Amino acid sequence: MAPFTPYVWGMSENKATNVEEEVRKIARASKRAASALAGASADQKNAALEAIAVALVAAEDEIIAANQVDLARGEENGLSQGLLDRLMLNSARIADIAGALRELIALPDPVGDVVRGSTLPNGIKLTQTRVPMGVVGMIYEARPNVTVDAAGIGLKSGNAVILRGGSAAQESNIALVSIIANALESSGLPRDAVQSIDQFGREGAKELMRSRGLVDVLVPRGGRGLIQTVVREATVPVIETGEGNCHVYVDASVNEAEALAVVLNSKTHRTSVCNAAETLLVNSQVASTFIPKVLSALVGRGVTIHGDEDVVKFAPSGAKVVPATDEDWGMEYLGLEIAVRVVSSLAEALDHIATWSTGHTDAICTTSLPAAEKFVAGVDSAVVNVNASTRFTDGGQFGLGAEIGISTQKLHARGPMGLGELTTTKWVVVGDGHVRP
Repeated sequence: MAPFTPYVWGMSENKATNVEEEVRKIARASKRAASALAGASADQKNAALEAIAVALVAAEDEIIAANQVDLARGEENGLSQGLLDRLMLNSARIADIAGALRELIALPDPVGDVVRGSTLPNGIKLTQTRVPMGVVGMIYEARPNVTVDAAGIGLKSGNAVILRGGSAAQESNIALVSIIANALESSGLPRDAVQSIDQFGREGAKELMRSRGLVDVLVPRGGRGLIQTVVREATVPVIETGEGNCHVYVDASVNEAEALAVVLNSKTHRTSVCNAAETLLVNSQVASTFIPKVLSALVGRGVTIHGDEDVVKFAPSGAKVVPATDEDWGMEYLGLEIAVRVVSSLAEALDHIATWSTGHTDAICTTSLPAAEKFVAGVDSAVVNVNASTRFTDGGQFGLGAEIGISTQKLHARGPMGLGELTTTKWVVVGDGHVRP
């Protein structure tokens, strides 16, 4: 695995008199807002989502101006191009964010759905129904779109949301949260349903993680250091969203033209996202024909190749290959780099993925149904793709609307987390004066 650098929590430059009390005050306000949201109808929540979408587009100039401040500071601080891309907002992205909210409006409200029900022999009626989590905390980095996604998904599923978006997107998030809160209030819902603790810096994040009893669930979204720190230090229950060391395996039986398209899309469609491919595995039976094609195409798009000895052997002239190390097999590059290895069999590919995958998304390109079935059964990841780009691991692409993250854990939620994943269940027992004998 790639070396793990702990995410170090330090004192914020903006020191509140009592950060613990201030964060808990916000959490208590969120608790009250969550109680009000739990009783809101689907029509009320949808009207608020539409109001937020309209308000965001109307405030486009304000949002972009705030975002420009963040981008300039990010460049001064040496943020990578991948992180700057995640941070950047423009007219098209704001329109997309508003569009994602409208997609949520079109989706069914999960609250109140009956999961199962029965009537016992004694006449008691049982139903298990979906209810909101309550207060959802989000800790994330340099992604202002997540601010709106989290607010929208939280609202539609009846949850209040507390956001910690990180200093890199501070000005963008201040603008976005203010616009959202005003739109909520104008719609008759509590403005405290969406709040930020960015003003309290990392100390505020620490207190959010410790707000057990006030915050019902915490979702970290960002780099490995941040996620593992939250998992390690939080007393609030955490849904772990993992980094994406995603693989594409090209099988011995394969349509090479289709496989080439899948690899290029997986790697280069957008490099700064967790569902971008970071490792390519090629079966030795097709390596001599496929590797020259794929390396030429990748290098032509500016991708740096980290390859094993066999990859070097098959590389076309002009395609420089950096010798791969174990660090490369575990790396989430989030940029124009990819690790490439030749494997002798599907079994060896599965072994490599089991060793190095982060359990996010892994894909196979094959024309063999038995190979596809063996791959699907053998890969223990949240999403397994057959002849499809890893870039499809996305709440919007799955028809879930905007997502709050990609869960790589196995409890409660796994894969893209949409509306249903931000609910829990409640048992309702209805009797007629029944007493237990």
